[in-house]
Amino acid sequence: MLLPSLALLVGLALLVWSADRFVEGAAATATHFSVPPLLVGMVIVGFGTSAPEMVVSTLAASQGNPALALGNAWGSNIVNTSLILGVTALVSPILVRSVILRQELPVLIGVTALAAYLVWDGGLSRLDAWVLLGVFGVLMGWSIVEGMRGSSDTLGTETATEMKSRAMPLPKALMWLALGLLVLVGSSRLLVWGAVSIAQSLGISDLIIGLTVVAVGTSLPELASCVAAARKGEHDIALGNVLGSNLFNTLAVVGIAGAIAPMDIAPELLTRDLPVMAGLTLVLFVMGWGFRGRPGRINRVEASVLLLAYVAYTAWVLTSVANAG
Repeated sequence: MLLPSLALLVGLALLVWSADRFVEGAAATATHFSVPPLLVGMVIVGFGTSAPEMVVSTLAASQGNPALALGNAWGSNIVNTSLILGVTALVSPILVRSVILRQELPVLIGVTALAAYLVWDGGLSRLDAWVLLGVFGVLMGWSIVEGMRGSSDTLGTETATEMKSRAMPLPKALMWLALGLLVLVGSSRLLVWGAVSIAQSLGISDLIIGLTVVAVGTSLPELASCVAAARKGEHDIALGNVLGSNLFNTLAVVGIAGAIAPMDIAPELLTRDLPVMAGLTLVLFVMGWGFRGRPGRINRVEASVLLLAYVAYTAWVLTSVANAG
């Protein structure tokens, strides 16, 4: 038990470090090749912040632990929307000014509804997985088009400012990109082994470990980047990180895992975790969209509500484990 616990902790630490290096290297490399800042913010950063979930879930599915993969993806969405946005908005209330992000909010609701429809029969087949990946491809195409032409959007402006502050020579950017990716893969293998071993030792499911410890761990890069962005007044970057990560998790992470290993969906996922994820997505839409002519905003009161929702959900999961035991 000691060795798996150590592997889990070391894996999480290296995962956070490598994800940050990977995103920095990717963004800096894109800058050298004149990629528009908005495209960097919508696609490259979104992919980079979801890279931990993607690698961990892919490895888990390929090693015969699809429940860990799905729990990681959906659990990360719950963590992103409640814990990370809650902490971020407590640090600095989030004002949503980006037109692009306002467009992504209803898209996220539609994507969540699609995922719920596909798994409602109690399974995720390869066909279901390829549907998710197909929608992801369409969404990436839309993001690239918007990123190429939407230079006046506030998300692009904030991303450009952030990229200038983190400028680095191309050789260094490529080094961080490659090193970050290598360590990301290695730390993910360590993390998956530790998580599965702990779950087996404690007699609990891979799903529970994925929804809790692994989901929080793989979401730590988003937490760090969101809080840093909020403290600098880059509110659209903070929200964009969460929206991008949730879209990637729901479509690409689950899609890749399902294409590798079709899976049965545990009943508690449909009655507990999926409704919580969908409910938080709706709450985020109401907070972020803005009504009656006012921009979307997540203030400190709303941030406290999100944090309480995360505490209540975690207590629900742990209680279910205790009752099952």
